Amino acid sequence: MELSDWELVQRCQEGDAAAFQGLVARYYRKVFMVVLGILNHREDAMEVAQEAFFRAYRNIKGFKGGSAFYTWLYRIAVNLSIDFQRRQKRTPTEFRETMDELIDKREGAEFAKDPYVDFQGKELEQRLFAAINELTPDHKAVIVMRAIEGLSYKDIGRILGCSEGTVMSRLHYARKKLQEKLGPYL
Repeated sequence: MELSDWELVQRCQEGDAAAFQGLVARYYRKVFMVVLGILNHREDAMEVAQEAFFRAYRNIKGFKGGSAFYTWLYRIAVNLSIDFQRRQKRTPTEFRETMDELIDKREGAEFAKDPYVDFQGKELEQRLFAAINELTPDHKAVIVMRAIEGLSYKDIGRILGCSEGTVMSRLHYARKKLQEKLGPYL
C-alpha cells in the first residue's frame, strides 16, 4: 500500500530520510517541469528544482499540513524560480524547446498536408513562444501553472502566496499581452 503525502511527511519529520526520497520520486518530474517552464533553461531548472527539494527537506519539520504537501513544495519551487530568473542578466533560451518538453506531443498525429499550412503553424508557434518568453516571471509562472500543469486558481494562489483574484488578474494580464503580441497572426 502506497503511503499518502502526509504519512511520508510525518516520517520525514521523525528523521526518516527514505520517506523524503518517496516524496522526491513522486514530485520531482512535476516540479522540474514547472521550473523549466519558468526558467527555459534545462541546467538552471535542474539546479533550482534540486534547491527546492533541499529547502523542503531542510524545512520539513515546519510543515504543519495546512495545505497539501505539493502546494507547499510548488510554492518553494516557483518562488525560487522567479527569484533566480530575476537575478539572471542573460536572455533566456528559446521557449520552444521548453514547450516541446512540457506539451505532450501527439505521436503519430497527422500534420497538414499543405506545406503552406505547416509553415504558418510553425511561424505562429514560434511567435507564441517568443511572446511567452517576454512575459514577466510572475505572469509566465501563472501561464505555465494554469495552461500546462492545469492547476486551479486556488492551487496557483496557494503556490504563489497570493489570492485567487490576484491569480486571475495575472492570468488575464498575461493573456492580454499574448493577444496583443499575436493579434496580427490570429
